[in-house]
Amino acid sequence: MKVSFFTIKLWEKEYLENKLEKSKLKLEPEYFKEKLDKDHLPKNKDAEIISVFVDSEVNKEVIHAFPNLKLIVARSTGYDHIDLKEAAKRKISVTYVPDYGENTVAEFTFALILALSRKILKAHEQIRKTGSFSQENLQGFDLKGKTIGVVGTGRIGKNTIRIANGFGMNVIAYDIQPEKKLEKLLNFKFVSFKELLKTSDIVTLHVPYIKATHHLMNHDTLQLMKKGAYLINTARGQVVETEALVKALKDGSLGGAGLDVLEEENVTCDELQFVLGGHPEEHNLRTVLENHILIEMPNVVVTPHNAFNTKEALERILDTTIKNIESFQIGKLINEAK
Repeated sequence: MKVSFFTIKLWEKEYLENKLEKSKLKLEPEYFKEKLDKDHLPKNKDAEIISVFVDSEVNKEVIHAFPNLKLIVARSTGYDHIDLKEAAKRKISVTYVPDYGENTVAEFTFALILALSRKILKAHEQIRKTGSFSQENLQGFDLKGKTIGVVGTGRIGKNTIRIANGFGMNVIAYDIQPEKKLEKLLNFKFVSFKELLKTSDIVTLHVPYIKATHHLMNHDTLQLMKKGAYLINTARGQVVETEALVKALKDGSLGGAGLDVLEEENVTCDELQFVLGGHPEEHNLRTVLENHILIEMPNVVVTPHNAFNTKEALERILDTTIKNIESFQIGKLINEAK
């Protein structure tokens, strides 16, 4: 079967080639550095399998560009960048990677928390730019004894709870389908979403981006948060309403935010392309500008969707990708996106 891998770095290509050579898979692989979307279609479109990262946009137009397509393999936990309904119409299977980064993203969550709680970036910039070792205006706060509210207790949420316990924090959590048995096992308590927001010193988001979680954190929910609390988002940018977040930070309702994801983050990262060849009707320009405001705020840490990015996690993604393709070939599909 012909398979096209998109957004592939050189080391990933070498890793896949080595793994595929040792496997029993009968594949004709092709590798592309570029992402896949309607503006970045390959000349050769006869692939039966395509494998994409989160930066690709596999919509109706892209799906129909591949007449022989049978399987779409997402190299990510989220798959909102793939049109599942259109794939289903074409009887194209879609798979994803459910558990490559549960510890990886949880660890990064605490990297953001510590960067904010101990003003690490401000201290580093002070020394780098001025050479001053003054501790003036660098006072932080302990995590021990603080209440952290974990929104979403899936694989990443569970690991976040474990780490929070290691810091001696009081852990509460909200999940739309709470597993009560976890409370005793992981030493935390399930509470309502409203109670979590009102009582947490730090709120961290670990939910998928679906219709129900769009702007989960909006003007109303942000105003419910404890005054001076911190918001951490390593989930998806669209879970937080940017305009409402900017206002809450500016008026002092929130103490700060750690954001690995932003609304319209692809545009924010590639403004030249947006200005020269973008389609303004497809993007919220106000959100793009508000992202810039967030980046400049001293009580906000913004990173470039990097929580997943460790060698070990990326290798787990590639290993699961191969397993997903293998399961399809033998007719026993695993990790199917629905």
